[in-house]
Amino acid sequence: MTEYEAGRAAVPIGREEEMDRILRCLDVRSGPQGLLVLGETGSGRSRMLRFAEETAAARGALVLSVRGWGGERPTPFASLHQLLLPVQDVPDTVAEDWRQVLRSVVDRGAGAGPEERRTLCAATLALMTRLARSSQVMVAVDDAEDCDDASLEVLLSVWRRLTDQTVTMLFTARGEAPPAGVPADLPVLRLGPLSRGAAARLLDAQPHAPRGRHRLGLLRQAEGNPLAIVELNRASGVGAGSASLDSEAGRTLRTPQVFSARLDLLPEDTQRALLYASAALRDEGLRIVMAALGTDDLTVWAPAEEAGLIGVADGSLAFGHPLIRTAAFHRQPAKLRQQAHQDLATAVGQNPAYRAWHLAAAAIGPDEEVADALERTTAVHALRVGDRFASAEAFEQAARLSGNDEDRARRLAAAMVAVSDLGDPEWVRDLYAEFSRVAHDRDLRCVAGCATAAALSLLSYQREAFGLLLDVWRHSPPHTATTSLVLTALAAAIAHQSGLPEHHEELPRLFDHARRVAGAAVDRGDDRAERWVDALPAGRTDPVAPHPFPRLDGPGVLAALDASVAVGLDADSHGRSHRTPRRAHVPSSGPLGPVDGSAALTRLLAHASVAYYTDESEQCAELHRQASALHVARGAWGSRLWTLPHHVDTLVAMGRWQEAHTLIEEGRSAALVHPSPRVDMDLEALEVTLRALRGDSLPDIPFTGRHWRSVNLGENRATRVRMLRASGLHALALGDAEGAFRHLRALFGEDGTPLVRFLSPRCISELATAAQRVGRTNEAARVLGAVRESVGERPTTRMTLLMHHAAALVDEEADPEHHFRLALVNPEGDTWPLERAHARLHYAIWLRRRRRPLEARAQLTAVLEVAARLEARVLADAARGELRAAGVADASASTSDERLAELTAQQQQIARLAARGLSNREIAERLFLSPRTVGSHLYNVYPKLGVSSRHQLRDVLRDS
Repeated sequence: MTEYEAGRAAVPIGREEEMDRILRCLDVRSGPQGLLVLGETGSGRSRMLRFAEETAAARGALVLSVRGWGGERPTPFASLHQLLLPVQDVPDTVAEDWRQVLRSVVDRGAGAGPEERRTLCAATLALMTRLARSSQVMVAVDDAEDCDDASLEVLLSVWRRLTDQTVTMLFTARGEAPPAGVPADLPVLRLGPLSRGAAARLLDAQPHAPRGRHRLGLLRQAEGNPLAIVELNRASGVGAGSASLDSEAGRTLRTPQVFSARLDLLPEDTQRALLYASAALRDEGLRIVMAALGTDDLTVWAPAEEAGLIGVADGSLAFGHPLIRTAAFHRQPAKLRQQAHQDLATAVGQNPAYRAWHLAAAAIGPDEEVADALERTTAVHALRVGDRFASAEAFEQAARLSGNDEDRARRLAAAMVAVSDLGDPEWVRDLYAEFSRVAHDRDLRCVAGCATAAALSLLSYQREAFGLLLDVWRHSPPHTATTSLVLTALAAAIAHQSGLPEHHEELPRLFDHARRVAGAAVDRGDDRAERWVDALPAGRTDPVAPHPFPRLDGPGVLAALDASVAVGLDADSHGRSHRTPRRAHVPSSGPLGPVDGSAALTRLLAHASVAYYTDESEQCAELHRQASALHVARGAWGSRLWTLPHHVDTLVAMGRWQEAHTLIEEGRSAALVHPSPRVDMDLEALEVTLRALRGDSLPDIPFTGRHWRSVNLGENRATRVRMLRASGLHALALGDAEGAFRHLRALFGEDGTPLVRFLSPRCISELATAAQRVGRTNEAARVLGAVRESVGERPTTRMTLLMHHAAALVDEEADPEHHFRLALVNPEGDTWPLERAHARLHYAIWLRRRRRPLEARAQLTAVLEVAARLEARVLADAARGELRAAGVADASASTSDERLAELTAQQQQIARLAARGLSNREIAERLFLSPRTVGSHLYNVYPKLGVSSRHQLRDVLRDS
């Protein structure tokens, strides 16, 4: 569960950046260092301090450490006594009077008055100064708030008076505020909760980590606290997919001693109050809990407040730690817990949605009245506030309380839709297994089939996902237009991801059926023609609560779905689509649909899909931006994960690289929380692509993570294409033209047929570039011919420009200048600045070689402007090299020694090790840094030295 290790201690997952900050304190060149690390119980501060201690010891430093005394009441200077024990043989070079003072501490004979403290501070300072003459000294004080006041005062006074550059003093303390007496100028590092992605990484590293609903529930319950994640996982069951934290598991929860002792000492009425507070939902305030307790006497909370277990303020209750809430609830008998839920449900002024939830928690067996209330109030309320997890939980619980299979199936299907929107594939699969045993309604089967197929696709099982949709279509064909089109659009999306010919061959039949259903619905005037499914029980109307299923009856939804399917259909054996629109249809600015945004989101995503495949990049980016706002408002990471690769790919092509980088980070974090292997792989490939285009430091061998070893790329060809392109660009950035050609050539079959019909052709100019460098232009020209045939007679503007660029490089029968000019003449080409800049660069090279330097310089000047704006270092270096060849002096040129002098000593050390071929991890181990810090240094070193890769470092440093 570690990123890197030093001795036995390891950096806690998710604390890498904070650990870098701590390790920087050990840099002796920066002067005397001090730092206070604050964090709640279980935040990892003690573990981080141990790592720092072992790192310092490995560097040859003398480490003096002490830990607070916990619940004990230490005598004065007890902590200082423990700290000085390793150096009790005071060096003779310390003055005799100081030696006597220090011995009095070691022998426990020192007084604790102000004068004694001042004297002891001076003696300790003298000792530290003497010890620092022989080696670096690190003083580590863990849980400073539990140290005796006299020792802490002396140590803090020593820190303020230190002038020796080789002494570092690190303190840790529990809580958000520094302990009393800590100087205001002591730097503070606060450890907050782990990010969602880091929390998921930590949970996945535990033995028998849960999956599906239990995994998400545990992450919500732990609130980002590392200790809570570890302990809740240990108590939740014995294996992946086990039951959630039940009463027995709750009783085995290892509550930290600091909490257990305080809970045990509370009066009975305060323990009961904590039970009710822990049973309440987080949005229920103090008023409801007090009403359930049957009292308005706030003094009931006083003992718990004094013990630091809970805070009462502004009408709300806040537990001091996630494990306190769990322990306060599960340490009570089942009968009392049930009574707490019943009292909360009947509390005066209770929200109907929360009342239903508590009644369900108190229910023992099926109860249709409670199930109906959960469905109508709790689930719908959660949908309205954008809490897909709570909504799905409510639907699932309602299904378990249902009295018949028909209601159970409907509620399970609604839960699946909510979970699919939330974006948790494993949970959807669990629900579908239960749904399949009770479902008979064909519309419900279509809804459940779509949700499950989407989940399977996110898990990378494209064959299984497409097969499920076909099975649903054949055995339970949808009878509403939108249901049929949604199924077909999802099948088309899966077919694009898989890239399998057999999937594309099925799409025309599905599409024709959907259009027939839509036509028949219009002919008979069916008012459900644009509604997915009527989810309410027969004979009941509810004008207040919205459908638990998406209602897709907004304007233009059917047309948008129709277009999103049509854009990908094959019209003939060569894959040309005469139905494909030349331009994406722009949605009107009118109302997009009902309040919950289902129709609006569906319409936006459908139009964005059309824009992506027709290379209307500006429109695609704008539609995705609008969709993102709805995703956030709805808490809908499911469809967001589906669309992120398209959105990022579009932004990269448009040169909006910072936006793309931000989305990659957000998406990869979300793909950890909601396990989506193929999305994580797509985003990793796009991240490598972006770094290669920028010329950032790159991994020696990309794509070695666990997903790349376990996912079948044969049924995820779109992911494979992104990986191959990234590998090719990575090789080009490193100057490996042979490797680049090998990877880029694999984007096409032996006969040149694109591996994925939309993605592979967009790489044709990059393949031509690599082919020209390795002398395989004839082979690339054959691929170009196949690409021309695949895109048909009406290629997009972008594809037209890319094919002209490729032809200028590899088509020996064509006029290169003619094709270069056609690749540059259309002003729309500025939409894709890097592609245009590369075309200009290659045109400039062609011009220079034909002794037309003035024309070449004009093109290269434009290339440099784009490279500077995009911070594309590889492109900038190439353009500057060509300018020098064209007779233009490089004003920015300097000697290697001058450029090397701009680096810090540590940056020079890292650069020299990198030039010798060491990886980031190997450099980190030698210098006792983290790989992340090494990569950050190299990122800053490259532009200073005017290089873009490791192999170029060798040339620069050899000249210095």
